[in-house]
Parts: sequence; structure tokens; C-alpha cells
Amino acid sequence: MSVSPKLREHLEVARVPYQHHVHPKAYTAQETAASVHIPGQEMAKSVVIKADGNLLLAVVPANRRVNLDHLKFTTRAENIDLAAENEFKDAYPSCEPGAMPPFGNLFGQPTYCDTLLEQNEEIEFNAGSHNDTIRMAFADFKSLARPTMLDLVEHSH
Repeated sequence: MSVSPKLREHLEVARVPYQHHVHPKAYTAQETAASVHIPGQEMAKSVVIKADGNLLLAVVPANRRVNLDHLKFTTRAENIDLAAENEFKDAYPSCEPGAMPPFGNLFGQPTYCDTLLEQNEEIEFNAGSHNDTIRMAFADFKSLARPTMLDLVEHSH
């Protein structure tokens, strides 16, 4: 597999600069960050959330976890949880399960992005497979994905 055609077209139409990296197969965002030699806080992890039966994408640094209570409050959802693979595998055509790019808008879903990612000049993220990533300026990601920016991660006390 390679870069999701939907993602590639989106980036090319927008004419934003990006780099495509191919790396050994990695299944977690932290493994992917290690394989492309970047810190976990630069690797944007796409987490599929089910909120009142609808899918949404939460984008957080690879080394952090989504704070579901905060997201529930923000979205005003009655029920919120991590989506199981069988609940979202058909929602991301041409993407390997668990390797979706952080662009919910390409798949008809709202995207929520943690403000910690904004501290990076560039971010890297899965491009639709467990072997491919895209690296691009955070500002370009933000203008293309149009995420709701908020404090989305768990903080240790």
C-alpha cells in the first residue's frame, strides 16, 4: 500500500509542500515515530472516536492519550468511547485500519486536534498505510484539515 489517493489528491490540489517517507512496517504511532527518527510529540496520531454513534477523529501527539472526558464535554456527546476497528474500517477507504491520516474532513468526519501539536513547526502522520508517512508544516495541516483546536490529551498530575 502507499499514500491514500484521497490524501495525495488533497495535498496536490492545495499545492502545499510535503515529504513522503517510507519506513519499515509499524503499527503504533510511537513505533512509527521511532522508525522515522522523530520525537513522539511531532508524530500526529489519529484516534477514531465514536460519539453518540458518529465517528470523529481526535489528533494527538503519538506520546499522549486522548482525554475522553474532556472530548465528551467539548462535543456534548452523551456516549463517547474509542471506536473498535470493526466500527470504522469501512469509513476510511484505501487506508489500512489504524493508519488513517489526520484529515477527518476527507472522510466526512469532524476533526479535533490537540494544541500541543501546534507547538511543532512540522508534524508527521500516517498517510494511509503502516509503511508511509507524510511530513508537512503544521500551519498547512491546520488550514487543510480545519480541525477544532483544543486541549485534548490527558495530563499527568
